[in-house]
Amino acid sequence: MRFLYSTLATMALATPAAAHEIDNARSIDIAVSGSISEYCSMGGIADMDFGNLERRGLNRTTQVAFNCNMPFTMKINGERGALTHSTMPNGQGPFGGQLPYSLFVEMPVRHPATQMLNKSFSSRQLVAGGIISSNGGIATDGMVLGVELGLPSGEAGLLAGDYSEVITITVSPI
Repeated sequence: MRFLYSTLATMALATPAAAHEIDNARSIDIAVSGSISEYCSMGGIADMDFGNLERRGLNRTTQVAFNCNMPFTMKINGERGALTHSTMPNGQGPFGGQLPYSLFVEMPVRHPATQMLNKSFSSRQLVAGGIISSNGGIATDGMVLGVELGLPSGEAGLLAGDYSEVITITVSPI
């Protein structure tokens, strides 16, 4: 019984080593912090095959998954500035080797209210890079990309063969 009394007395006199009592305190401040990593994600975009380029007014649009939890800048580059013939980019005789196009982007951004960004570029502008700024907004609802083909560069139309262009989209935080 003596051992039990001694242990209880020791526990009653012990105070927590880290606790500091503040006399007459009416309020205290507690620092609370945390963070969320920046991220932007973009879904895959299928190749746009226009088939027979002799038809006029060809266009394609596609919905693209896009989500960015911070303000951003999007840069869009076209490798050649036109759909270009695979072996004769300058064409031959009266037949052209390039088919210009226009690219448009439509994207809702939040600031916190949603605003719609609409931007279009000619294929020639995309050689230097077309820039889209979210103007301080974030993107959570994807975007629509569209490509509309223009008129052939040659007086007799396009040279027979395959045509292609590579468009690169790069997203950077602001």
